[in-house]
Amino acid sequence: MISSPWRNVFRNSGGIFDLEEPKKEIERLQRETNRPDFWDDPQQAQVTLKKVSALEKELRMWEELRTSHEEVEVHLELINEAGRDNAPDEAMEALSIYSSALDFAESHHLLNGPDDHKDAILTIHPGAGGTESQDWAAMLQRLYLRWVERHGYQVQILDLQPGEEAGIKDVTIEVKGDMAYGYLKAEAGVHRLVRISPFDSQSRRHTSFASVFVYPAVEDNLEIEINDKDLRIDTYRASGAGGQHVNKTDSAVRLTHLPSGIVVQCQNERSQMKNKATAMKILKARLYDRARDEQKAEKQKLEDTKLDVAFGSQIRSYVFQPYTMVKDHRTKEETGNIQAVMDGEIDNFLRAWLLQNAGKDTTASLK
Repeated sequence: MISSPWRNVFRNSGGIFDLEEPKKEIERLQRETNRPDFWDDPQQAQVTLKKVSALEKELRMWEELRTSHEEVEVHLELINEAGRDNAPDEAMEALSIYSSALDFAESHHLLNGPDDHKDAILTIHPGAGGTESQDWAAMLQRLYLRWVERHGYQVQILDLQPGEEAGIKDVTIEVKGDMAYGYLKAEAGVHRLVRISPFDSQSRRHTSFASVFVYPAVEDNLEIEINDKDLRIDTYRASGAGGQHVNKTDSAVRLTHLPSGIVVQCQNERSQMKNKATAMKILKARLYDRARDEQKAEKQKLEDTKLDVAFGSQIRSYVFQPYTMVKDHRTKEETGNIQAVMDGEIDNFLRAWLLQNAGKDTTASLK
């Protein structure tokens, strides 16, 4: 008999291979692309093509998983005959790979919120603590960039404010790819670091905090009305590395949305116009996120998710000394391999959060 861990891997797996619905949707969308007037609205056309690409990617994932499932059944026979302890290495490796693929498919299946398919805008702010917290914010930035690299997403740093001595004061990152927001929304909240500080001459242990905010990127065809009279635009000289041009021109842009008090800035481009366009993109994403929160409040569901994103309520701890452990306080998921986590291996935490919140309206969308 297959031992219970492997039975759990294959339990109910037959039900996940219903591929008719995505096939029908792809066919429907492809018929739309063949219409003579398809490119009359270029923005909507791009949205449709993006949907086709995402569905085709999902279809390939299920088809590959089905093929893998059929292949692994052969290995199961070998394991049943030889016993798990005596099973060939390739059989156990095939089972492990299939188990990981099944976990990924399950996580992907949970991403059914109205905004989950969108790109993500992620910001990191250090907490109180000066250089120590700014260094921790930079460590988190590296963690997410490594995660993005592992998953083949595209990334663009929209704004970066370096610290005076080390680390960063603030960073805004756009992550482009299928379900980027759906996965990264689990990271919104306060992240706590415990370590012996490299900036402390007495090698004392320090606790640092950094907050992570994640917003769904606003699609080009979604209208977010921003009145000019509600907007204050300030320009200033960019700071940090960037060459003589950056330091001699007022290319950096700061936008203040007066009704909401939201402030965004961008200084990464040499062109003031490009920086303004990027800042407007960030502002629209934050206004959209704010409107979603107001909608959830009207439905009396805001309190279910507010704790996760409020500064001061840590969602995860990263302990380097006196032992090594990363623990998510929401799901109780933990690991002792902290170096792997800092290298971007956080899928187990994302999956645990998705499983815990399955069926909850965590991303109510605007109508």
